[in-house]
Amino acid sequence: MIEINSYTTVKRRERVPHDVFAHYWRDVHGPLCSRLPGLGLYIQHHFSRQQDAHLWPLADGISEIQDYELDGGVEIGFESAADQKQFQEASPILFSDEQNMFDETLAYALPDGSLTLTNALADERFNGTDTFDRIHIHFSPRETLAQLHAYLKSDLGPLLAAADDVVKVCLHLCDPFENDGQHPPAPNVAHFANPARAELAVLEIAFTSPLARRRFFQSDAFQNTLPEQSKHIAQLKTFAVSGLYTYVRDKSLTTAGLRGSRAAELIEYLGAVNQVQPDVKELMLKGTQAS
Repeated sequence: MIEINSYTTVKRRERVPHDVFAHYWRDVHGPLCSRLPGLGLYIQHHFSRQQDAHLWPLADGISEIQDYELDGGVEIGFESAADQKQFQEASPILFSDEQNMFDETLAYALPDGSLTLTNALADERFNGTDTFDRIHIHFSPRETLAQLHAYLKSDLGPLLAAADDVVKVCLHLCDPFENDGQHPPAPNVAHFANPARAELAVLEIAFTSPLARRRFFQSDAFQNTLPEQSKHIAQLKTFAVSGLYTYVRDKSLTTAGLRGSRAAELIEYLGAVNQVQPDVKELMLKGTQAS
């Protein structure tokens, strides 16, 4: 069971083309991170900068967080403090790789973990793209972060989870980000949050389709939430998810974690069942065949 959780925002280096960034993150950096000892959970959420219209309505008094562009979010988790320490001691080899693709990373602690209110997708080990309309909304509080968290847990989150066209709702309720310099030693990668980003709550939501999302936003059920949203949310930014890639779940490597995300997609597509047999896994993991 994951006891220590974090949600990390990532922004690519501007001179790295997006397709190169995405492939490197999925197939080079991802498997490297997955192999480090102690890791209990590792999921990459890739964002698209091309899809940004009508993702989440702005209620009166709520503005968009300015100059806020991201290329992904990462879930990292550990089953114990001892596991986290083991990972941290091995992680310099990982953080030295971040400068190849990341311009900025901000890791937010999730003291209560991630709270899943509904999930009809069975996507715990998912690797790839699908037809569902997935988005992440980053909220900055009107008053206090605690009040915003309580509102999302008790009011807005359950209402969204009960909607017919909503197939997943997960809350990542972050601790404030501290600009104290105590961040991963990743050379040439920024770790600084401006006031609008220092306190965030993240809503991960999936609709059956973009059309269903737009219809839901026009419904009385959603429209009636807008005044309360204004009371608790000062600013927000919404990101469309272009792909979801799971590398480690319950301290176990997925095929993507072992082989790379695109290789795992090919194995799945071709039904290459021999590639997921224990002897092949042993060879790929240790470089030797079991005797």
